[in-house]
Amino acid sequence: MKIALGADHGGYELKNEIRAHLEEQGIEILDFGTNTKDSVDYPRYGFYVGDAVTKGKADLGIVVCGTGLGISIAANKVPGVRAAVCTETYSARMAREHNNANILALGGRVTGLGLALDIVDMFVKTPFAGGRHACRVDLIEAIEKGDTL
Repeated sequence: MKIALGADHGGYELKNEIRAHLEEQGIEILDFGTNTKDSVDYPRYGFYVGDAVTKGKADLGIVVCGTGLGISIAANKVPGVRAAVCTETYSARMAREHNNANILALGGRVTGLGLALDIVDMFVKTPFAGGRHACRVDLIEAIEKGDTL
């Protein structure tokens, strides 16, 4: 498995902890930065990760900003991205299982390290259930393409 990571300055430290945690599990990482605490613009990192995931360079993505909100909005502007902000493990499981989310968004200023790593593990390890949920994901994709429902 290959995971794309990206963060702004508000998520820089948590991104690095997530990277180390995933590498310990043998997961390959594409790290799109940022690599300092200097102020940067989160939309760039949401785009970089979204672009990597939708082009098949990574299986999943994880983005981190101060709250997870801004960077998830930016990532969701990339066609084909389904980014979900998750603040606990149940949402992470449902995001993957029911919504086939391909990017997890976390808040480096609002989520503690232990919980964040549990959320990451749940997101990464949960498969998409398909079945009745697949038609709903198809509807999301149709909306994205501008189709009328």
